[in-house]
Amino acid sequence: MPRPLDGPRLAPKSGTARQLVVFLHGYGADGNDLIDLGESWSEILPDAAFVSPHAPEPCGMSPTGRQWWALTMRDPSERWRGCQQAAPDLDAFLDQELARHGLDDSKLALVGFSQGAMMAMHVGLRRRAMPAAIVSFSGYLVGPEHLKADAKGKPPILLVHGDQDNVLPVDSLFDAMDGFGKAEIPCQWHLSIGIGHGIDQGALTHGGLFLAQNFGVKLPG
Repeated sequence: MPRPLDGPRLAPKSGTARQLVVFLHGYGADGNDLIDLGESWSEILPDAAFVSPHAPEPCGMSPTGRQWWALTMRDPSERWRGCQQAAPDLDAFLDQELARHGLDDSKLALVGFSQGAMMAMHVGLRRRAMPAAIVSFSGYLVGPEHLKADAKGKPPILLVHGDQDNVLPVDSLFDAMDGFGKAEIPCQWHLSIGIGHGIDQGALTHGGLFLAQNFGVKLPG
C-alpha cells in the first residue's frame, strides 16, 4: 500500500491549471525547500500548478527533515533499493495530483534536487505514460544498467550540475549522460560554473525555459 504524501502547493498565476510541476526535495530537507522555485517560474509558466511533497520518511540524520530512503553510503545498492521502495508512493501521489487538476502525464513535469532528482529520473522514466519533462538538479542516475529494459519512453530530460559540487561530484552529470546514451535516451545538460551542491540563477533560468519549451508555452518576444 503506497504511503500517502502531501506538501505545500502554489496555485497557477492564471487561476487555471493547465500544467503540473512537482518538486522533489533532497535528503534531509522537506517540501518547503523547493516550493519557492514555483514563484520564480510563475511568470513564464502562468498556467502551472506547483506542488512539493514531503518525502515519506523522517530523516535519520536530520530530525526535522525527510528522506526518500535512508542513506549510509556504505552499500552500493542502497540507492537502487531506495528508489524501488519509494517509487509506488510517488507514483500514487502523481496520479492523485493529476486527477485533482484534471490533467494527464503529458502536462506533468518532475523537478528534483539531489536525492529528489534520483526519484524524478527513476519514476519519470517508468511511468505508464511519459511526463512532459524531467529536470535533475545536482542529481545522480540510479541503476543505469536497468534503464534500457525499464524505461517506458524517452521524455525530455535536463541535467543541471555545479562543477564544484562536493556532495554529488560533477562526474555524476557525465555518468548520467553516459547511462542515458547507452539506453538511447536523449538528454540536455547545463553546467553551473563555480557552484557547489545547489541551484544558482543560471540553473533556475535554464530549468524554467526547459519546462516552458516542453509544455509548449509561448514566451513573450
